[in-house]
Amino acid sequence: MVKRRHFILLTGIVILLIYFIQELPDRLKHDRVKYANEVKELHPILAQKKEELKMKVKKKGIAILITDDYRSAAHQDKLYNQGRTSEGRVVTNARGGESYHNYGLAIDFALRTKGGDVVWDMEYDGNKNGRADWMEVVDAAKELGFEWGGDWPDFPDYPHLQMNFGLTINDLQKGEKPPGQG
Repeated sequence: MVKRRHFILLTGIVILLIYFIQELPDRLKHDRVKYANEVKELHPILAQKKEELKMKVKKKGIAILITDDYRSAAHQDKLYNQGRTSEGRVVTNARGGESYHNYGLAIDFALRTKGGDVVWDMEYDGNKNGRADWMEVVDAAKELGFEWGGDWPDFPDYPHLQMNFGLTINDLQKGEKPPGQG
């Protein structure tokens, strides 16, 4: 009789553990995207710095195109799946709610040639000053307070610029908000 009670109790515990283990990813994802889903546009300070960056490099004879800025958590998940469960090459290691784009705190850029083509050529010197336009943009962005994804050792993201206001993704997932945002 005692063995049977222990067996029933143990079986119940195992069933509960299985349930919680299966539910955990959904609960974590819900927490991860909760605040991200509240954000719907680029942070106002970042929007201003983006325009300053465009003007600053324009004075150097460099035209840039902002290829991405605010990105929804759903869009982020779609990009994350690229090269994993959908066609294409892997472009991000961040799921929805795990990217500064999801909080309106990041932009991606490309260069625009004199002929109007959009390029991601880090060696291109369209203003013919002997220095790669890409790195001139990066330097100008850093002067404005941006962090460059190309400095990341594990997964460099060369078109990526962000301002995190001292907040980690974990802070943002917990609902902390940067100055000037709601």
